[in-house]
Order: sequence, then C-alpha cells, then structure tokens
Amino acid sequence: MFITTDRLDDAVLAKAVSEQVLAVQVKQFIPRETAMEIGHRILGQGFDSYVNAPDIGRIGMALYEAENIPARLGTYFDTALDNIDALRKRCMPYASPMDVLRCTLDEIWPAGAQLEHLYGRKAYVGLSRIVQPGVEFLAHHDILAKDAPETFRSHSLASQLAANIYLTMPTDGGGLQIWQSAISAAEFDGMRGDSYGIDPSLLGKPTLQIQPEEGDLVLFNSRRMHAVTPGSDKPRLSLSCFVGYRGVASPLTFWS
Repeated sequence: MFITTDRLDDAVLAKAVSEQVLAVQVKQFIPRETAMEIGHRILGQGFDSYVNAPDIGRIGMALYEAENIPARLGTYFDTALDNIDALRKRCMPYASPMDVLRCTLDEIWPAGAQLEHLYGRKAYVGLSRIVQPGVEFLAHHDILAKDAPETFRSHSLASQLAANIYLTMPTDGGGLQIWQSAISAAEFDGMRGDSYGIDPSLLGKPTLQIQPEEGDLVLFNSRRMHAVTPGSDKPRLSLSCFVGYRGVASPLTFWS
C-alpha cells in the first residue's frame, strides 16, 4: 500500500506505476538544506494564483487551468518552455529538483522518460505550488483524460502518478491525504460543483496520510482522491508534475 525508501529505483517505480502500491515516499531525494534554500529562492521572487483555485499559489501554468479552452491551451503551450527555464533560473546556482527527477526517471526506467506531447506540442513540467498557512487543499483527483479529452495520448495511459518534491514545509500540518477508493469523474464533478475540489470530510477517513519533510519526493496514484491538511505557520512549497505510464516497453512521460 505504501513504500518508504531512501532511493528511487526501477523496482519501486514499477510497483507505483502498476498500482501495486498507493504511494511511495523517497526520503531526502534532495538534501534537506538544499531543498530549503531553493524554496526560499523560489518564494522570494513572488508567485501567482491558480485561475480556478485562487487560494493556491503557483509559478507556471497547470494544464488543468486551461479547462480545454483553446485560448488557454495556447497560453499553456506557448509559455511551457519559458516556464521550465524560469524555474531553472530561480534555482540557480543549484540544479532544478524537477530536472533531477526527470533525469532520474529517464535513467532508471528501461524505456526512458520524456516530456509529454499533446496536440503536437511539448507539455510544461515543473509547477511550483504554494499553500499558505491555514489553507486546506480540497480533495480532488487528477486525470489527464479530463484535461485533454480529445487526445489519444490521454486515453492511452495505463496509470498516472503525481510527483511532488517538497521544498518548504510548515512546522505542523501540510500532510498529504490519499483515499484508496476511486470516484468516477462524473460523480466527482457532481459533488464539487464550481469548486476545484470537495470537503475531505465527505470521503471519510483517508487510507493514507503522509507527512513529508523538506527534500522528500512523494509519488502517488493521482487518479485517487487526495487532499492537503492546513499548515500551521509557514508556506508549503512543492514542485509537482504528473508521470504517465503506458506499459513496460514505453517511455514514461511527464507534464504539469
């Protein structure tokens, strides 16, 4: 159900993408002090808010925000490579943790790993998400077929992981909650209305609650409902992307 490890390898990754486990926590994927320093550098240059989740800060644009609207999709793809480069510059002189993750996945997965292509264009990867103290990240799921419903690439996925690298964490709270039971896209959309998510209490007790530390990487099944508990005192900053799996002979793909 849940693996904690000090090193991400192909065997652990295979269990995650094949849904044998709900989540994997890689301790100190980035050294803690380095992660915190990078976090301060990123936060120190300001951030925006999600278009459809204004309580959550972000740097870069999530595919989810486009809501399959052509003009927004155009903005997403037009800014993708610039936003990847902007993250690298904020992390300097350190390597971008997202680049470290991308290289690690490419090295350990037999068929390699690469940027996702949608609508004939390269996707963005490396979203910085900021959750301020006292803000609850509502329960939701992430499914590429909802964000890009008219593409073969989205419907060809066998599974989809979320990957979060944690750079700053509150003293208390900021835990990741995950529920094993799946909710259909139609059922979830009916429950959430105009909001991006639902009150976690509607789902009962979570199957897992993971308390990450600075520098940790957490991979989990993004098609299952997940939420974040409110933090006490400091912003919770993570770098995030999705990892797509289409079988052992196919490259993994990533996007945000």
